[in-house]
Amino acid sequence: MKNDPSGPQAARWRQRKFRMLELFSIPADLLPGSLIMSRTRCGKPTCHCAHGEGHEAWTFTFMSDGKQRVERIPRDWVQAVRQRVEAGREFQDAVREVLTANAELLILSRKQRAKPHR
Repeated sequence: MKNDPSGPQAARWRQRKFRMLELFSIPADLLPGSLIMSRTRCGKPTCHCAHGEGHEAWTFTFMSDGKQRVERIPRDWVQAVRQRVEAGREFQDAVREVLTANAELLILSRKQRAKPHR
């Protein structure tokens, strides 16, 4: 951009932006969405779930092509999926931080631009 803003406020925004950019490259295995545990009943009258809390059921929920997808996740996948969802969320937060810094720098540049004399 031709009119890069100057001053301490602009410097702080640039520092925040580049700190985020240094932290993250795009890892190939990040996941969007949420991992949710719910309780279900199997329907067997003699099973403990008929009168107790129910069986754990894990689902992974995310958006794809504008539609919500909900997929069951095997119990032995839960920890790995949880880590990938959390990493995806951290990445999205970092991207938002960079975009916000860019927006703030743009506004500072506009405010600092020399006003034409009339």
